[in-house]
Amino acid sequence: MGLFVDIKKRLPGFTLEAGFESGAEVLGLLGASGSGKSMTLRCIAGIVKPDKGRIVLNGRVLFDSDKGVNVPCRQRKIGFLFQNYALFPNMTVEENIAFGLQNLDREQKNRIIRANVQMMKLEGLEKRYPFQLSGGQQQRVALARALAIEPEALLLDEPFSALDEHLRSHMQKQFMDTLDHYRGVTLFVTHNIEEAYGLCGKLVVLSGGKVGAEGLKENMFLKPPSLETAQLTGCKNFSAVRRLSANEWEALDWGIRLKVEEEPEERVSHMGIHAHHIRLARREDTENIFKCWPAFTSESPFKMTVYISVGRKPLSPEDYHLQWEIAKERWHELKDRPLPWDICLEPGKLMLLKDK
Repeated sequence: MGLFVDIKKRLPGFTLEAGFESGAEVLGLLGASGSGKSMTLRCIAGIVKPDKGRIVLNGRVLFDSDKGVNVPCRQRKIGFLFQNYALFPNMTVEENIAFGLQNLDREQKNRIIRANVQMMKLEGLEKRYPFQLSGGQQQRVALARALAIEPEALLLDEPFSALDEHLRSHMQKQFMDTLDHYRGVTLFVTHNIEEAYGLCGKLVVLSGGKVGAEGLKENMFLKPPSLETAQLTGCKNFSAVRRLSANEWEALDWGIRLKVEEEPEERVSHMGIHAHHIRLARREDTENIFKCWPAFTSESPFKMTVYISVGRKPLSPEDYHLQWEIAKERWHELKDRPLPWDICLEPGKLMLLKDK
């Protein structure tokens, strides 16, 4: 049981070809803007009709182009949380929550409304209208409305994008608590890698309307199969490569030779390393040790990003090879050390990537 999707939909500029399956774990749809993430959700929900394919939820065929099946949106038992929440402005909180419950009697409706108001901590707000609510409160109302119909699938379309950082963190915790008790299929669309990693068990990466990669989130972040997947999952350092031997490659953009641990199964075009995986060399290190100089630094509240030139002094702030992320405490220890610094690019942290 679960969700099966295999659809095609012609769109301006590209054709959406989404194919994947989802079970009990939260499945994240990750991709750049315009990659087809939201359109995939709309096709699953029945808001948009695909041109071809099948959608099956818990054994129920929702869409089948060959057999002429296209179950109406309201009959699909799917809860949809839109990016802008899409609350009805002329309805109160309780009326919004009750929107999908028209076929129930008043007593059943009231029972479901009370249960969802309590679950979403909306007590005292039942008679308010959306314009009288904060962004976080509106989001909780939208989630309560999506859950009120007891959906077999819950579709979340970038639900945190309109929230500030503090509220986003709070609402992520609220979502995690809610999803712990939800037993249906959950699809979570985002382009935020921290959200994807925190909330999802598996990821599907969409690129230009096609599935570029899919798998467990840990594998997708640590061993992405392609250059684009690595970029979408937060890697900032890339170089075109040339193979020298079984486990040695030349990083053409960095001007260095590197040993790697993995043996690639497919044609490789690039190498990558996460900014936080670069480190100072230790006495016991024997491979991939290089001298470096800082070209310039960028500061955030809790870390420093040091843009470093490898093998030679930089000629300008733009003359660098790698971004190196360091905790503020570590940076205070490092910044006054004599130059050059010795860094290590661990063989096990280097990623060999194909173009697509």
